[in-house]
Amino acid sequence: MSDPSEFPILLHPVKEASVFTSEALISDVRQQRAVGDQALPPICFLEFDGDLTDWLVKQQIARPFDSWPCFHTSMFLLEFDNVKCGIVARTIGGPYAVLIAEQLRAAGVQLIIGITSAGRVAPHLPLPGIVVATSAIRDEGTSYHYLAPAGEVSCPSFITTAIALELSHSGFDVSAGKVWTTDAPYRETSTQLEHWAKNEVLAVEMQAASLFAFGQARGVNVALVARVSNAADHDGEQFDTGSNQQGHSVLRALARAGRSILEEQTAYSRPAKRL
Repeated sequence: MSDPSEFPILLHPVKEASVFTSEALISDVRQQRAVGDQALPPICFLEFDGDLTDWLVKQQIARPFDSWPCFHTSMFLLEFDNVKCGIVARTIGGPYAVLIAEQLRAAGVQLIIGITSAGRVAPHLPLPGIVVATSAIRDEGTSYHYLAPAGEVSCPSFITTAIALELSHSGFDVSAGKVWTTDAPYRETSTQLEHWAKNEVLAVEMQAASLFAFGQARGVNVALVARVSNAADHDGEQFDTGSNQQGHSVLRALARAGRSILEEQTAYSRPAKRL
């Protein structure tokens, strides 16, 4: 039997600098595609599914943002109560979400919020519902490139508290707690679901652990909101994340939360006045 200490996924030198950087990639994009130099919005959403972004564009609520220096994706610009936000669609899974998050960080974005579909693990959760992820089980690969091996990774409480508060004021059924991040949604078993339910996991998704590890390692504000839409033990309609209008309301609440998070951080980092 192989020695677990020899598994490549556990052997990343997480303190060592990378030879390939997002800054270098951004520089190449700007040169090859003549991308504009307008500053990116301070808050950016990574939307897992893409349906909400498509609707926002169709409704002319979101418009193209041509200064996003990325080979792989397009960014659209939203504005809620004078808060400018970007949204990037179909950032599916931890590796891709972090690939884009790295470029957002390098381009100056101050808060990155993943919005993902998720499956229910805790039997008491309503469908559809919203979970603000406070921590994540690291049953994926990307987080091990950023942090030393461990079972979980958490999101800072000042971020999750502000988001949960704003969402709760928006009329949604909101829970905050632990999620299970997996790279293989078609390999979720009954044994695993029962195990994680007993360990207070609320939902299963594909991004939180990867994004939280990236955020912790890079010193970036990162959050994840899961729209819980399906469950193996649910007999009713599956994959219902609510209407696009409700999704729009979620984004508005997240923009308000994001503004308060960044304002609090700015106030905290400002030098105290001398008396």
